[in-house]
Amino acid sequence: MPNPNRGSCGFQSNEFEQEYDRPSKSQLKREMTALQDLGQELVDQPKDRVKRVPMPEDVRDAILECQKIKDHEGRRRQLQYVGKKMRTLEEDEIAAIHKVLDSWKGASKAETAAMHALERRREKLLANDDALTELRAKHPDIDMQHLRTLIRNARKEQAENKPPKAYREIFQILKQLQSPTPAQTAEQDDDEEQE
Repeated sequence: MPNPNRGSCGFQSNEFEQEYDRPSKSQLKREMTALQDLGQELVDQPKDRVKRVPMPEDVRDAILECQKIKDHEGRRRQLQYVGKKMRTLEEDEIAAIHKVLDSWKGASKAETAAMHALERRREKLLANDDALTELRAKHPDIDMQHLRTLIRNARKEQAENKPPKAYREIFQILKQLQSPTPAQTAEQDDDEEQE
């Protein structure tokens, strides 16, 4: 029950409260957990990617060692150690790691979007013969006879529920058409040098 005389004593209630100039325990724990999660994200990446991330050698070694461990408890303890090592990093080092991880996520999203676009183009080719004419207009050097045969075989595979061999081959052809050939890359380099 609150004391009714408390206000009349002549002192403010916050007069005796301590002022803290450091973060609370909860805030420190949130920061440590975030760094451990960042370490976990690095552990989940392929080894060659981890080697390209700008970080001190001891942190990189701890992460690479954690990737080797298969035992559940051993891996958990090594992740704890990775989190401890991550706490030794400076703010700018942590920001650099975040930047690299974000760039990888963006690149994978772009790759996924490109694959979906190729899949839609393949579906359009199978559904409509006019799409083949459009493709030939964009790529006049394409082998039309071979592509027509693949489209016919892919339609047949779908109708008979056979394995999609021709269906996949169409995708590979479209993928090759989308990626620039070495000759096209050399032409682009020449154009950039002339500018």
